[in-house]
Amino acid sequence: MRIVACLLCLGFWQLGQNLPPAPKAWVAQDVMQRNWERAAASDGVSSLWPWDFAWPMARLSARDGEIDLIVLAGGGEQTLAFGPGHLSASALPGQRGNSVIAGHRDTHFNFLKDLAVGESLTIETIDGTLHVYTIINLDVLDARRGSLTLDSDGSTLSLVTGYPFSGRHDRRRQPMRYVVTAKKLL
Repeated sequence: MRIVACLLCLGFWQLGQNLPPAPKAWVAQDVMQRNWERAAASDGVSSLWPWDFAWPMARLSARDGEIDLIVLAGGGEQTLAFGPGHLSASALPGQRGNSVIAGHRDTHFNFLKDLAVGESLTIETIDGTLHVYTIINLDVLDARRGSLTLDSDGSTLSLVTGYPFSGRHDRRRQPMRYVVTAKKLL
């Protein structure tokens, strides 16, 4: 019986390796959402997340809970295929400085185009702490001509994705980024 279960798991894993980015991204979010509560109540995420290149470190909510995403540690392409990623050079959510979270515009961060100044964003860390932010700026930036500031007097949050939201995206040809900046309230 164990051999059959192992073969099934191996088959599903292999199938997942060949999925295009969008289905893989949403399947991964579903798995992480189901494990989030257990991880928060136990010893953390290490025993509930099988990949060593990234692990869940926060939960991002927007649009009154309509958007609910698990944020992974790290911002590499492999990480971003499964969900938004927190850039390790930036501040942790809730801390002084700018916490930067990146995501793909055609999957998890497609909703950024619908946000407005004044809306709220909530980050829950793995220890259950909630950090509430209000959006103060929406901007399109050219990554070739500038970068995000990581130092700030207070706690800010920057959500970054590719721009424009439609059409084929190649970073070398389209270096534009859509940035949502929010200031911590609580």
